[in-house]
Amino acid sequence: MAYSYYNFIKRKNITKLFYPVNYQPIVYDCCNEYSLDPSLVNAVIKAESNFNTYAESNKNAYGLMQITKSTAEWIAQKTNSPELCENLFVPENNIRMGCFYLDYLIKMYDGNIKNALCAYNAGPGVVDRWLKDNTYSQDGVNLTKIPYRETELYVTKVLNNRRIYDYLYKAE
Repeated sequence: MAYSYYNFIKRKNITKLFYPVNYQPIVYDCCNEYSLDPSLVNAVIKAESNFNTYAESNKNAYGLMQITKSTAEWIAQKTNSPELCENLFVPENNIRMGCFYLDYLIKMYDGNIKNALCAYNAGPGVVDRWLKDNTYSQDGVNLTKIPYRETELYVTKVLNNRRIYDYLYKAE
């Protein structure tokens, strides 16, 4: 019995190497401020940058939560915090902006995490068009199909990451 429990703990600890929780003071502070689940935020960071502070995408998104300059400027205006735009690679700025934006999208879609994640990846205008199209949404509220393969894979990845983060860290 002790041997199998030990192996379970060992496997869980090894898995944590691949699913880190870096920057947790910032993540928890922002999650408290915006009423977000830390597992969701960690899952987004994992999917967006794999916790690489200096990540840059081919779509000109930067940092841990992959914020574009235009989105950063919009967030800075909404939050009256122009200093957030000064350096998108500063973890505190990037996570704060990413959490603000994620919270904004979750509220915009009435708590629908899937829609919010689609909008985080493809943009809210695109998701709004999908929701109006019977091919992708039967009720105008829930997406039944995500037409962009990249966005579909992104949402799947984030939701899978979230389940893993819940499993690895929720009880701690």
